[in-house]
Amino acid sequence: MYTSNLNNLILNSDSYKTSHWVQYPSGSEYLSSYIEARKGDYDVVFFGLQAFIKEYLSTPITHQDIDEAEMVIQAHGLTFNRAGWELIVDKHGGYLPLRIEAIPEGSV
Repeated sequence: MYTSNLNNLILNSDSYKTSHWVQYPSGSEYLSSYIEARKGDYDVVFFGLQAFIKEYLSTPITHQDIDEAEMVIQAHGLTFNRAGWELIVDKHGGYLPLRIEAIPEGSV
């Protein structure tokens, strides 16, 4: 039974983004991404990365999270990368294998 677990990092996404893994070439080992503010009339202050890491990346993903996410994502009619998430739990202790590079918080 699904109980809307807001702490499940796998489900903390738009539904369609959970199928992006299908677009990566077979054998891909690395991915690079960035975030950029849209142009506006005002400067943008970069902040919140430390809070994001503490809130979302400091708790490991579990097999229970995988089971729950698989049920929800398949109910949306999407494929689920169970093997990929199990690799993260089994090989990396449930933590996403990330390297984060950023400008200092408070930068404009």
